[in-house]
Amino acid sequence: MAATGGAGRPEKRQAITRAATTVFGREGYVRASMDAIAAEAGVSKRTVYNHFADKETLFLTVALENSAELTGKIRELMRTYLERVVDLRQDLIDFAVDRARAVLSAGDHGALGRAIRAEVANIPADVLAAWLDAGPVASLRDLAERFAVLADRGLLVVEDPGLAAEQYTLLTFHGVAERSFWGAVPVPDEEVARIAAVGVDAFLKIYRAPAAG
Repeated sequence: MAATGGAGRPEKRQAITRAATTVFGREGYVRASMDAIAAEAGVSKRTVYNHFADKETLFLTVALENSAELTGKIRELMRTYLERVVDLRQDLIDFAVDRARAVLSAGDHGALGRAIRAEVANIPADVLAAWLDAGPVASLRDLAERFAVLADRGLLVVEDPGLAAEQYTLLTFHGVAERSFWGAVPVPDEEVARIAAVGVDAFLKIYRAPAAG
């Protein structure tokens, strides 16, 4: 599985990857065709193959690009809320709310993620592993690093930052994700905030450092 060397103009490649994101999100990996992607991009199928050797290569490319973009957004939210914590509970809630909004309002990016989850058994294992590592796993690693820093500051008691990141995500995000079918069905903002607050309170019962004195 290898790209054909990047032949062709950058704007054509961008049109193809945008179209592929749309088509894979709409049709899924198995049903999507290079013909449909070419038509969506407004280019010939030959042009698609000038840029990408096969459907698997194109799917991997758009999956990784979409994961990297969303992971970057979440990383910025971590910087905003978890780098200079003043009110630990509120900052954890605000981060949870904004992360949920970022993930679940991702448009075609979100549709691609839903397609991956729906067709996990049909997606090549190396593609799935690369997508996970660039997206969900990368965000968990970033969050674990933040929690380790908060533990060093005496705000949390964390023996396993990776486990803490997983538990925080389960408590504050996955309920919203499942209820929305990963962004396909809207969830009211007040419900997103409620789930985040309840989840953070449960998380802090486990991990908040004891008050001094």
